[in-house]
Amino acid sequence: MNILTRLFDRSPRIETERLILRRMKVSDAGDMYEYACLPEVTKYLLWAPHEDLQYTKEYLKQVEAAYKRDEFHDFGIILKSNNKFIGTCGFADIDKANFKGEVGYVLNPEYWGMGIAAEAVNAVLALGFDRMGLNRIEARYMLGNERSRRVMEKCGMSFEGVLRQSIFVKERFCDIGLCSILARDFVPSQSMQKFTNI
Repeated sequence: MNILTRLFDRSPRIETERLILRRMKVSDAGDMYEYACLPEVTKYLLWAPHEDLQYTKEYLKQVEAAYKRDEFHDFGIILKSNNKFIGTCGFADIDKANFKGEVGYVLNPEYWGMGIAAEAVNAVLALGFDRMGLNRIEARYMLGNERSRRVMEKCGMSFEGVLRQSIFVKERFCDIGLCSILARDFVPSQSMQKFTNI
């Protein structure tokens, strides 16, 4: 596979030691709403808490349509032990001309502190470098969200600096921290198992 291939055409799936990463579906709405409605989850994100379950269902309908247009490159995170949808991880942006991507993630707080976010991010990094031919993958976080920066650094990303007041969100200017990793520096996680339909 190369970077020009449509990523979600064939229902891609990544399996790690504890997780399955797959396309999101409207049937995931209940599990997604469970965390997407929480202010502590969205505090450092660009979006506000979901208003109700119907909002989440409509969002996932838009996601399914965006997959078909090759405009959305985010996976749902499924915990193998209970088959529960517990978050998302994938590419917020893919810059094909420059062989570069930006990874993003969000996780149900019931599963914070267990290394799950890092396991999912490592799987997406392996996809980007090994299967898509990317050379550089970035991740950004709002200053104050040190938990997110620790995930990035645990995955081998290096802190590059702060983009001062680079976005205006939730009625304020926000400073954004930037981390990145290059293909030559990536060491695949031992928890990686397999890619399917990728």
